Amino acid sequence: MLKNNPFLTELCDEYKKYSAIDSELFERYDVKRGLRNADGSGVMAGITKVCCVHGYVMSEGEKQPIEGELIYRGYNINDIVAGVLNDKRYGFEEVAYLLLFGNLPNAKQLEVMKNLISEYRKLPEYFIEDIIMKNPSPNLMNKMAQSVLALYSYDDEPENMSIESEMMKAISLIAKLPAIMVAAFQVYRRAFHNESMIMHTLNEDESLAETILSTLRDDRSYTQDEAKLLDLCLMVHAEHGGGNNSTFACRTLTSSGTDAYSAYAGAISSLKGPRHGGANAKVMQMLEFFKENVHNWDSESEVRDYLIKIIKREAGDRSGLVYGMGHAVYTLSDPRTLIIKKNAMDIAKGTEFEAEFRLLDTIERLTPEVFAEERGDIKKICANVDMYSGLVYKMLNIPTEMFTPLFACARMPGWCAHRIEEITTCKRIIRPAYKAVSKDRKYLELSNR
Repeated sequence: MLKNNPFLTELCDEYKKYSAIDSELFERYDVKRGLRNADGSGVMAGITKVCCVHGYVMSEGEKQPIEGELIYRGYNINDIVAGVLNDKRYGFEEVAYLLLFGNLPNAKQLEVMKNLISEYRKLPEYFIEDIIMKNPSPNLMNKMAQSVLALYSYDDEPENMSIESEMMKAISLIAKLPAIMVAAFQVYRRAFHNESMIMHTLNEDESLAETILSTLRDDRSYTQDEAKLLDLCLMVHAEHGGGNNSTFACRTLTSSGTDAYSAYAGAISSLKGPRHGGANAKVMQMLEFFKENVHNWDSESEVRDYLIKIIKREAGDRSGLVYGMGHAVYTLSDPRTLIIKKNAMDIAKGTEFEAEFRLLDTIERLTPEVFAEERGDIKKICANVDMYSGLVYKMLNIPTEMFTPLFACARMPGWCAHRIEEITTCKRIIRPAYKAVSKDRKYLELSNR
């Protein structure tokens, strides 16, 4: 790699000189930066039956905030979660079936789905040794993307894009990604922290949430409350519409005609970014800043004072961002946040984590009014799912390095559903336009430059 190379610095200066774009041009040519309209709403790029993310209504040309709704295939996520919790069972496999096949499964169909996920959970022989152990990665998301790409070589028909083949690839990847994640973490802890690497065998009788905890923990022990809380997180993270960055990346790649493994690896790479799936870890970093600098966590005035410092870029990571607050669609509430917060708080009561939940709750309540006071920003903002999911994972003794990888494992059914929908209904490569603003220049011979 080129490090501290003066010639490289000179080249970068050349880039800045000839590549800068005046921000005024974006307005002049009505460019939808980030594929967003001026009011923050997304540019309409497609039609889907997979999911509806609803956070506002348009009235007289203006956005009107409403309570957030998350709809999987026509079913409200609150109703799905309530049904699963009422029956005291695991729900992620049911959600995966719903997203893939379009309807809630009956008992027999659900059993078939569970058996298929159990059957396809095991990684190919020597896959861990050849793909994961031989080249450890300091970031699990990169290793997961690489591993998904590598599975192409183990598929007898990797380019077969029939619905049947795509469905089997989807179920196989939903089943295998948690095993890849845990194996990648075990190798990571050995290679980068000099800790013992423990590779447990898979238990076919466990749900996917149970399997994650069972294979992650050295002693394989977990409680049903823990596994069902993780299952709840997986359910609410499983899908979030076609416009989120990783799903749109998956659909864009799919529209080119590329194979499933390439499309899903691209989605994982997108989710890695701190502006997308990586935000939950940033919330936990922010929480540590509050814990270290606020003497009385129950004092709203102290929390407010530190919030002001963060917004003024005087504290925290100096970004001016309050991680976990605000969303591209949700305005008054994020239904995923409400579900996770309620169920996690019930388990956290009386434990060491209760005070941290209360601190996050205070940050959530105060942030909108502090933003309004300090920046004059009066738009409605609410806590998004990242505000509490990281603390839930911490409560489940899941390492920070696995927060975003867990998000990827949960989101795989959604990516699969959108890829298959793109293949079967859209049939046109996604190709937005970019306005070229460079001026014509006369070519100069090398001797005259």
